[in-house]
This record gives sequence, structure tokens and C-alpha cells, in this order.
Amino acid sequence: MDELEAVLSRVRERVLPEPEERERLRETAATLTDRTREAIADLPVDADVVQVGSTARGTWVAGDRDIDLFVRFDAALDRAELEEYGLAVGHAVLPNGHEEFAEHPYVKGSYEGFDVDLVPCHDVDRAAELVSAVDRTPFHDAYLSARLDDDLAADVVLAKAFLKGIGAYGSDLRTEGFSGYLTELLVLELGGFVPLVESARSWHPPVEFDPEGHAERTFEDPLVVVDPTDPTRNVAAVLSAANLARFQHYARELLAAPSEALFDPDDPEPLDSKAVRAHLDRRGTTPVAVVFDAPDVVDDQLWPQLRRSLDGIVGGLNERGFDVLRARAMTDASEPTEAARATESDAASDAEATAERDGSGEPTRAALYAELEVTERPTVERHEGPPVAVRKHAASFYESYVDDVDPDTYGPFIDGDRYVVEREREFATVREYLESDAASDVALGAQVEPAFDDRDVLVGEAVATLAPAFGRPLREFYEPRP
Repeated sequence: MDELEAVLSRVRERVLPEPEERERLRETAATLTDRTREAIADLPVDADVVQVGSTARGTWVAGDRDIDLFVRFDAALDRAELEEYGLAVGHAVLPNGHEEFAEHPYVKGSYEGFDVDLVPCHDVDRAAELVSAVDRTPFHDAYLSARLDDDLAADVVLAKAFLKGIGAYGSDLRTEGFSGYLTELLVLELGGFVPLVESARSWHPPVEFDPEGHAERTFEDPLVVVDPTDPTRNVAAVLSAANLARFQHYARELLAAPSEALFDPDDPEPLDSKAVRAHLDRRGTTPVAVVFDAPDVVDDQLWPQLRRSLDGIVGGLNERGFDVLRARAMTDASEPTEAARATESDAASDAEATAERDGSGEPTRAALYAELEVTERPTVERHEGPPVAVRKHAASFYESYVDDVDPDTYGPFIDGDRYVVEREREFATVREYLESDAASDVALGAQVEPAFDDRDVLVGEAVATLAPAFGRPLREFYEPRP
């Protein structure tokens, strides 16, 4: 424990904001709040403004530059008016800002070096009465602000730095990691960062926490943290089983061999074509990639569709005997570095917000990538019927093939105690299958399906040509970390 505390002490010096940083952020937030109140005064409806998120609660990692202001309108205000007035306030406060989208549009911009989100929401009495997901966020802020003291807030910062360091932070549907709100609730529930990792190393999912003891439904997720402001919601619903397991792995590693490196986000260099070929030579497997234009939708719509499409293609490959060893979906802008993920807004993830692309890092191509143990099958495949003793079904099977005039069909004949035919395989090579209409018949994402019709299929060393655009996800595929 002495070694662990020494490591955490050094990490605290790096990740806890200095007083000067706190004061500058406080002054900037106060100025923006005043500007927002002035803009609200010009509206024909009443509203107020509240600062939310980690910078409001003192739980941000040093260097984060996010200020999140929510403008609360009467719950009876209809959505069209909320959007109109909310955007008017946003553009007045941030004249150089641009519009993004959660469940409704909001304004994002910069001020004095800070990234600012100005989000309209409804002022509902209880989180359970929300009109849109962003309405929850002020309740989250009030709940945590009333319960986090300085020591717990510092431990929240440690926890966030740790999760960022291991690549498990961010509740967008690309990352499927821990949100800021989830992290803060876990530190609060377990009583600190060290108690959290000590507890996590022994978790046997499903694991459930209900801080207020008020859950009104059951959940099927590997980690359940019932929202203390909404008894019907699991705060950890987005968290994947893989990221929960990753947290457990590194919790054990931290406790067994404390290291500051676990708090440093990884920034891998992309693989080049030569390195991809070296991995292929070493592994002796055959990779395939189905490449197509990425649908022009926000990430939180894109990634579930890509994963659904990948599941469909993997299922089709396995059913036809091509034996997938490992697979993943990727895009040419899909994998920000873990250092970049570490700067994502806590308030946005708390609100389950989805931002529109702003033109930077926008993916243009997507790939469903699989590594196969088998890429070519025999021309014929075996098709077994029922045992001959099962008279009715056996007779039906026999009669359906006995008059088959296809010269490429062998049988029916008896092998052991049952009828068997050997018939021509529909697809003998993986390329034949992936380029066929049958590959489009699997369960694809709704907006992936039309783009899938105009796809390129790469087999073997040809996948190395993806490296210039897909170098980072290819490195993560061929050089995976826990």
C-alpha cells in the first residue's frame, strides 16, 4: 500500500488542477453565465442557467477545457420553441459557435481558450419526468455536488485519469466505456478510488449498485448502477462487457504492481503497409476486408450499425465454413487516440448526447475486417439426412434427392445408419461469397445496407493497402492490449 500511495501521490500532482487553473476556469464560467443571463433576459419566456459537468463539481482532470452551461426552460414549453430560444441564447453567448445535436440542437464554441457547450433543456421537477435525455444532467450535478467532498472529488479525478489511461473512458457508442457520471457515482458509492479498484478486482458480473435503494426494474447489463435520480435507468447501460473486463484487469495490475504508466493514455502510431504484411506472414491466416462508404450519420448511430453488420458477415462466413478467428469494424476516422478520448466532455456523456460531425475527423470509408483460418472449401459439401429407421422423415429426404438429375450431386446413399448426399457447395472461396448477393442478405445496419451494395472486397495481402487510412485500427487489431 505504501508503494501504491506513492504512485497515486505523484499522479495527483499531475492530474489535479492547480489553484490558478481552477480560478481561471471559475472566472471564465462566471463571465459566460452572466452573458447567458443577459441573453435570456431578451427572450419572451422565463429561463435560468446552471453550470454542470465535471468543471462545475471540481472533478475534472488538469488540462481539460470544458465548460458546460444548461439553459433550463419551463417544462411546458414545446420542443420547437425550446430549440428556437435555446439556439438564440447559444449564438448570442457564442457568436462564433456552431450547432451540434443531442436530442435537440445546441451551440458549441470556444471562449478564452475553453470549449463551451450551451445546451437548452426542460426544467422538470424530477429526472423521471424528463422530456429529453439532456434534462437529466442538472439532476446529476445537484446529486453529486451535495455529496462529493474535496477528498472524494480528488479521487474522482484519479479514477478518470486511470480510465483514460487504460482506454475505457467515454460513454459514446464507439467507445462503450465509463461516463463521467458513472465514474463519480462509483467513487462515491465505494468511498474512494482505492476502495473502487479493490472492489472491482473481485467483481463477478453481473454486479449491481443501487445508491438510493429505489430500482423500479431489473437490468441485464454486466454492471448496473441504478441512477439515484431515476429509478428506471442504469447509468452503466452503455458500458461494454469488454471495457468492464478491461477495468478489472488493470485494477488488479495497479494493485499488484503500481505504476504511473497506467494513468497515461496510449497514443499508438498507425501501422504502415509493410508492418501489416509482416503480421500476415507471421500469423499464417488470411484477412478479408469489405470496404464501403461510411453512412453519413453521427457516430452514435454509425457504430451500432457497423457492429450489427459485422455480426451478420461473421455469421455468414462461419456458416459457410470459412472459420473466423477474429473480426472488427473500423472506419478511417474511427479510432481517436486514447489521449484524444480523454478530452471528451463529461456533461455530454452524462446526458447521453450525440454530437453531429463538425467536419473534423469525419469518417468517409468503413471496413468490416476479419481474419480467417479457412478461405477455400471443397467443391462439394456433405448434407446428412435422418436415420433410415425414422421412416417418414427418411423417406421424405430420400425422395427429394433420388430424382435429382444434377450431375454434381452424389447420392442419396447410406453412410452408417442415415441417408447422405454430397452436393455442390454454393461458394467455394471466400471472395465468391463476399462478392455475392448472399453476403448482402445477412442482418446489416439499415443505413449500411445501401452503401454495402457498392463494396470492395480485399483478400490476403491486398488488405495492406488499407494502412494509409486505417493504420491505427489495424495496429489495435494486430497488436491488441488487454
